[in-house]
Amino acid sequence: MTREEKSTVIEDLTAQLADNTIIYLADISGLDADTTSRLRRACFKADIKLAVVKNTLLSKAMEASDKDFGELPSVLKGNTSLMFAPTGNKPAKLIKEFRKKSEKPLLKGAFIEEAIYLGDEQLDNLVNIKSKEEVIGDIIGLLQSPAKNVVSALKSGGGKLAGILKTLSEK
Repeated sequence: MTREEKSTVIEDLTAQLADNTIIYLADISGLDADTTSRLRRACFKADIKLAVVKNTLLSKAMEASDKDFGELPSVLKGNTSLMFAPTGNKPAKLIKEFRKKSEKPLLKGAFIEEAIYLGDEQLDNLVNIKSKEEVIGDIIGLLQSPAKNVVSALKSGGGKLAGILKTLSEK
């Protein structure tokens, strides 16, 4: 690979890092062609972009980026696959589901909305992260809950009152 090609790849990676707020680094080394193909298909279905990158080029792209990746470049050893996703927990769920049949991919690290997660032991924490839409849904549900309670209390109270008035009028 020539210098010009390397600089082009670094620029592309820097642009991708700038455009995405959810970035996962995984190790898929040792997977055979069939398993790798199934992983790529699963990523495509889940709207996750998967790319195998060279560690040195990704490290330089991280340095050139405006984002602070903290200790994330320290996990760039061995084979590295880059995953970009629209929601924070999708790649973690995909990795966990995929590992039911295979021992890989292994999570090296993740960058989610400025938070950095290092190591495969963080996978369960990442699976439990709620997406923006889920958090908004929870907040709306919590906001609607008191109003629903008031309305149901008024409805039930009105029914009781009407029943009492009807009983009294019959006497």
